[in-house]
Amino acid sequence: MSSARLPGTPRLLRALNDRAALELLLSRGPLTRAQLGELTGLSKVTASQLVERLEERGLVARVGEQAGGRGPNAQMYAVVPETAYVVGVEAGPQHVVAGVADITGKIVGRTDVSIGDGVDDPVKVVHAAVVEAASAGGAPIERIRRIVLGTPGLVDPKSGEITFAWDLPRWHRGLLPALKEDLGRPVMFENDVNLAAIAEQHSGAAVGVKDFVLVWLDRGVGTAVVLDGRLHRGSVGAAGEIGYLPVAGTQVSRDVSRRSKSGFRTLTDAAAVKAIAKTHGFKATGAADAIRSAIAAGTAGSPFLDELARRISLGVASVGLVLDPELVVLAGDVGQAGGADLAQRVQHEVAAIAVVSPRVVATEVESEPVLHGAILTGLDAVREEVFGSTA
Repeated sequence: MSSARLPGTPRLLRALNDRAALELLLSRGPLTRAQLGELTGLSKVTASQLVERLEERGLVARVGEQAGGRGPNAQMYAVVPETAYVVGVEAGPQHVVAGVADITGKIVGRTDVSIGDGVDDPVKVVHAAVVEAASAGGAPIERIRRIVLGTPGLVDPKSGEITFAWDLPRWHRGLLPALKEDLGRPVMFENDVNLAAIAEQHSGAAVGVKDFVLVWLDRGVGTAVVLDGRLHRGSVGAAGEIGYLPVAGTQVSRDVSRRSKSGFRTLTDAAAVKAIAKTHGFKATGAADAIRSAIAAGTAGSPFLDELARRISLGVASVGLVLDPELVVLAGDVGQAGGADLAQRVQHEVAAIAVVSPRVVATEVESEPVLHGAILTGLDAVREEVFGSTA
């Protein structure tokens, strides 16, 4: 057997070691060369060479000293935050929210741009949001390596284009290349509920769960499906669009223009929740307020919450029977307001009407899950680009 070394093996090992060290610096905070060596299993010499390489490339920098025993203090190193930036954008019918984060994941700038008052061109609105967020965060445009935009509706997994956005009629095919040309930066679209699931997987109720479904209950109704830790989008990006699920007792429309007024969503969206609440004596300006009032009312609020849970369970049971997930997360304004009280009712009802009984919980992402999911998606891509080319 030949003892010749495979071409490129030392280079590959250096790249793998560099990537491991950078991930450790992100997750564990500033570390010394000795600590990096211990955590990666590298010798002191190899760890020192690694740090020197990363320092020369401007990816890490000295940020302080660690006092020790005898001898000089050890230098501590951290990832340079300004190495690269990502922008997450959440698009809605009234406004567009943008947040910029440095490569460590710290959000350094945020802005909210209203849609309307003669400014409803998607390119102009997104341009303004990205530029304002970058300015607020002190992020040079040329260092923004990815812009991820969350939108309601369908995003084609193959082309990355928006194919249908019921809440944003001016967002359409051709918008992706227009934004790329206007901003001069890489841009990608993702369904907003899918991004909420990414946030849930990262820091919410689905941490460590491989198979789960996130049910979004708000102005719109949708589902994100995560199988074996990965988003399942379907062949045309329509996986999880249970708002259009035909349900007995609801209108089934063959007219494309009327589909938003038929199916499961008409039972469970914010407008439907307000209507149910009113019939049970709970009047409120919004669906979430009505739910919170019912929970605060104790037993007097149970009939309303029970009816809502029965409606939600129709969609959850349908998804559960097809996918058999370990976990179902209720999110959006309705799911968040219902908390454990509503989630437990849905879990009980699903178990009663189906042969599956997934654990049902409320979201644990407190605010702006779509925006945070967009930022996390951008960070994954940018870190792969920046950290994956260190050798």
